[in-house]
Amino acid sequence: MVIFIKAMSNKIQIDPPGGEKKVLLHSCCAPCSGSVIEDIHRAGIELTVYFYNPNIHPRKEYDLRKEENIRFAKKLGIPFIDADYDSERWFGLTKGREKDPERGERCSMCFEMRFVETARYARENGFKVITSCLGISRWKDFDQVTSAGVRAASLFPGVSYWAYNWRKENGSNRMIEISRREHFYQQQYCGCAYSLRDTNQWRTSKGRTAVRIGKDYY
Repeated sequence: MVIFIKAMSNKIQIDPPGGEKKVLLHSCCAPCSGSVIEDIHRAGIELTVYFYNPNIHPRKEYDLRKEENIRFAKKLGIPFIDADYDSERWFGLTKGREKDPERGERCSMCFEMRFVETARYARENGFKVITSCLGISRWKDFDQVTSAGVRAASLFPGVSYWAYNWRKENGSNRMIEISRREHFYQQQYCGCAYSLRDTNQWRTSKGRTAVRIGKDYY
């Protein structure tokens, strides 16, 4: 499914590899992608959002994150690619890695799986540059995300990964500001079944209630 709408102005200066003016952005959710989308859009770059996140669990959480992302893309008039939710493939890929810690090998595999499909779509649809908002979160290892993106892009001749650090220029702070302004859904864990498990274990150890899916908004 591809969704289009109108656009906004106030240009800024950022430069994709090779001076390209067309970029495919892998997005995991509206909060993480908000400032990235605004920056790319305001730079006058032709942006398309690609949503491929079969790691997100359960399906209710996946749908909430996707619909918030669609809502923001619609507001700015940006095409949104709604890719498949092939969660069984993700569980198969990460089998045996159920106990890996956050930022461990399971996360690298997860990033690369999603970026490979992003790069594949780019190659098949005329995009030479892909990037991702995943590295903007303080919960993620920027270098780990970037390495996965570079590896994935290298599998498709003519496609490169834009390793821009979206945390720069207060990107992480603006991520929160935009989330509050847009009243985005506020997810309480990274996304996968194992991060949900670990988050709930931590919350229980601190005397807090379990994650409430669909309840919290900025």
